[in-house]
Amino acid sequence: MLATLLWSSCSTQEDQGIRGLISEKAMVVSAHPLASEVGKSILEKGGNAVDAAIAVHFALAVVYPEAGNIGGGGFFVIRQNDASYHSLDFRERGPLNSHPDMYLDENGEVIDRLSLKGHLASGVPGAVDGMVKAFQKFGSLAWEDLVQPSIELAAKGFVLTEDEANKFNRATELFQRYSTVDPVQFTGKSWEAGDTLVQSELAETLTQIRDHQREGFYAGPVADYIVEEMQRGGGIISHEDLASYESTWRQPLIGEYKGHKIITMGPPSSGGLIILQMLGTMKNFDVSNKGDRYADYLHLKTEMERRVYADRAAYMADSDYYPVPIEDLLNEEYLKERFLSFNPERATPSAEVQEGNLLSMSEETTHFSVVDPMGNAVACTTTLNGGMGSSVVVSGAGFVLNNEMDDFSIKPGHPNMFGVLGGEANKVEPGKRMLSSMTPTILEKDGDLYMVVGTPGGSTIPTSVFQTIVNVIEFGMGMQEAVNEKRFHSQWQPEVISYEKGALTGNIQEILEAKGHELSERSSIGRVDAILRLPDGRWEAGADPRGMDAAAGF
Repeated sequence: MLATLLWSSCSTQEDQGIRGLISEKAMVVSAHPLASEVGKSILEKGGNAVDAAIAVHFALAVVYPEAGNIGGGGFFVIRQNDASYHSLDFRERGPLNSHPDMYLDENGEVIDRLSLKGHLASGVPGAVDGMVKAFQKFGSLAWEDLVQPSIELAAKGFVLTEDEANKFNRATELFQRYSTVDPVQFTGKSWEAGDTLVQSELAETLTQIRDHQREGFYAGPVADYIVEEMQRGGGIISHEDLASYESTWRQPLIGEYKGHKIITMGPPSSGGLIILQMLGTMKNFDVSNKGDRYADYLHLKTEMERRVYADRAAYMADSDYYPVPIEDLLNEEYLKERFLSFNPERATPSAEVQEGNLLSMSEETTHFSVVDPMGNAVACTTTLNGGMGSSVVVSGAGFVLNNEMDDFSIKPGHPNMFGVLGGEANKVEPGKRMLSSMTPTILEKDGDLYMVVGTPGGSTIPTSVFQTIVNVIEFGMGMQEAVNEKRFHSQWQPEVISYEKGALTGNIQEILEAKGHELSERSSIGRVDAILRLPDGRWEAGADPRGMDAAAGF
């Protein structure tokens, strides 16, 4: 057996052709080195990929609280070594007392930030129920073994980097404004690199979850803390909401692209549909990242994005509440019809792009990828929505609540925090899951496990996953090189191509502007964490250098 390895992606994005961590048997890639180390330790104990994923999830709730969570939700995509596929929806739900007009004033106008910050911004958390459901179906080690590492991280504390210290200093004012009791574990000092963050209330909450599994969160003292916080802050999550929450096993979406099988998440995630629509369209084109042809690829990619995000606004929602036309949206003839207006020399104005006529129908998140020695794989993306969620810390329980209600269409045609427009299909309803962009995805090649991939990033999630897949399959990159590659993003509205600093090499800007595109530089796009099987059967990690993401393997 190889020596145990831990590798953090600290290389610059300018490095090309580099390799990520290579391992022979198993790999974990997550947003924080301590969480990846926890997952690796579970695998070394003989746990499987789901065991490790559960442990990583709880660890991220401690060491990466702006996105890792027990106060939010997410999605699992699982491939077992017998080539069976599973997906688990533990997305948050609208509280039972929610309604379509809850964020509108008496004139029907959106009340600024009401769906973004404070107690009314939170959906009913699904993360803990999701971890329990996954464990009940696939877990192999003792539940206590999976939660205990996170308890120790919370109780003993962990050392902050400079970036982490600055993150908590920036969050102090919002935590104090929106939490009913000052969360002094976060706000009680000015943080500096090297300080140790101890979260004793969170340690006790995790202990309740360790000892009582689901009931340790949705009942008992932790549930009381949540409801008391809601009552003090004017929120609407109740004991009934918590007791009735259920995550749901769903059929994953399955697609194909040039000999690769794509296993991804279906509604209420829009991400899987988006990448399958884009890959289903692009298979009819010859693309390259060489010279001026890369700009032509980016033009093609942008035109696809405008069309699929228009479809997203019109047709995608929680399929338990709205009949999402999945087969029609992925129909080959429909995709061809959607692209008849494509001009390789000219951008299509978004005003001219609407949802298609169906043929048969009349940024804060985190992702981790796991492969175990038995050949099982997990892609898991979880979220609080915005960084630090609603900025409400549950007094007595020590965790941050999500602000996922903003992912509903709080008013048709009104953009959410990521600028994505929504329609009637995704309106607020009691018990409904809000539409998501999360895109945990697994690929096979020649029947074998090939890639595990996903990212945070709000509306940029599907396009970042798409770009990473294309970098490997079409452009021949290794996993780390594909993750490092500069990213571009567009959607239906706003009508702009966003790009990372340093992405406009050669004549890219000149060519795209000549085609009628507007370009806008922005901060980093996504934080992809992925795993790729190499030709010799070993695994290569891609840990995103845009964060402190890290890989661990053996």
